Amino acid sequence: MSIPRTVAAGSNFLWRAGALLTATAIGFGAFGAHGLKQRKDINPDRINAWNTAAHYAIFNGLGLLLISLHPRFSVHRFAGPAIMTGTVLFSGSIFALTLDHNLKFLGPVTPMGGVIMIAG
Repeated sequence: MSIPRTVAAGSNFLWRAGALLTATAIGFGAFGAHGLKQRKDINPDRINAWNTAAHYAIFNGLGLLLISLHPRFSVHRFAGPAIMTGTVLFSGSIFALTLDHNLKFLGPVTPMGGVIMIAG
């Protein structure tokens, strides 16, 4: 018995997206723990926000890896892409705002990304 092509394609995308998200978030977390402390313009509250964004990205990346293994959810047209999109918007906007506080237009993106993550 072979796996239907659509299942394999969906699983493959989610696996790669989850692996990329998790690996990137681990790197960002390490940068937050070591590199951000070197910057004089970054206070402890912003480092804490950075760490929160990294943790959410890691957990959601691991979630995508798990979803990719499930026979039904790996081909769901909404759940995996929503988790991925929501995480990129949520964590990405926090990372950007931490590095450059002048990007205030990204402020509303954070909760919107959170809602998309929850929907997924």
